[in-house]
Amino acid sequence: MKKIVVLGSSGSIGIQALDVISKLKKDMAVVGLSVHSNIPLLKSQIKQFKPKAVSVNSPDEAKNLKEWLASNKLKTTVFYGKEGLEQLVSMKEADTVLAAIVGAACLAPLIKAIESGKTIALANKEVLIMAGYLITSLAKKHSVSILPVDSEHSAIFQCCIGENKSKIKKIILTASGGPFHKPNIDFSKITLKDALAHPTWKMGKKITIDSATLMNKGLEAIEACVLFDVDIDKIEIVIHPQSIIHSMVEYVDGSIIAQMSKPDMRIPIQYALTYPDRIVSNLSGFDLAKFAKLEFYKPQFNKFPCLKLALKAARSGGTFPAVMNAANETAVKAFLDEKISFVSIAKIISKTMSAHKNTAGKDVETIINADDWARKYADNLIRINGRTK
Repeated sequence: MKKIVVLGSSGSIGIQALDVISKLKKDMAVVGLSVHSNIPLLKSQIKQFKPKAVSVNSPDEAKNLKEWLASNKLKTTVFYGKEGLEQLVSMKEADTVLAAIVGAACLAPLIKAIESGKTIALANKEVLIMAGYLITSLAKKHSVSILPVDSEHSAIFQCCIGENKSKIKKIILTASGGPFHKPNIDFSKITLKDALAHPTWKMGKKITIDSATLMNKGLEAIEACVLFDVDIDKIEIVIHPQSIIHSMVEYVDGSIIAQMSKPDMRIPIQYALTYPDRIVSNLSGFDLAKFAKLEFYKPQFNKFPCLKLALKAARSGGTFPAVMNAANETAVKAFLDEKISFVSIAKIISKTMSAHKNTAGKDVETIINADDWARKYADNLIRINGRTK
């Protein structure tokens, strides 16, 4: 039986992961959970899964949660803060950590989980953008497997099983295109509601905005380079609105292997949690005959500057990916808070990258410093300029 810690159990991936686990009780159990602020949901998850320990954001939240646990005669241990996450992932009772915390906050507990020898089911792309090769080197040092949870990287992973990776000609990364890939859209008039209306996937707000700007696909391209040890020039991005083919791998002999399924994140989540086995799920299949056509288009880089910026960061390397990612996180939060316009997201990222002096980024401290600098610089741009035109 696999014993799992779910970091970010109140988010979209965390909730779906717990749904998968609840259906596979004979094969896996939850031993740890973490949330940032959704304490009511955490309480219901504790009642259902009875984890050995949980982690929350603040000491006050921890104190209140301990009182609630005592009143309900529950024996779950409560940690809090950054240290709490690290204590959670290093528990001897856990063998697998599902890293589903969004953003750079996942970096420290991920490193601790790897150092503790846990298998990693990775649903956070930002840590690989920031410090990908440091993370994979650390995983190799500790003989730890990193199993991708993103549907695209799960697809690529599955397409590579049993194949010689040196024979990969290119990775074809598919993108839904989000809500704005269609022609004749006035980007200057896009509202928050428009950007959150993804046509295919139900996801958290941050990743939904990243999908709308196509930054998400740029981040995934960098992630693919790290996970599969290929150069960015071997990554081809195509828009595939139906989201049925989750990605493809073309080999040197001209063969293309694709992974297909209906767009349901529980499928790649279950695969990461059960690998190397495939376990019967209660998810319904899909009827391919119902799809009259599967469409593929080249991305419009002029309409989606965030994608171009992400690929620029990938080619530059060093601390540029961390800076790009931090600026994007800051700008997306500002857009979600309705402090800037949709088109300002790319402008904030571009200005932050232009102001940064790239360095090698060979250690975590350098990367964290670059991340911190970029957040402050982007925050200042937002504060001074407001709704950048």
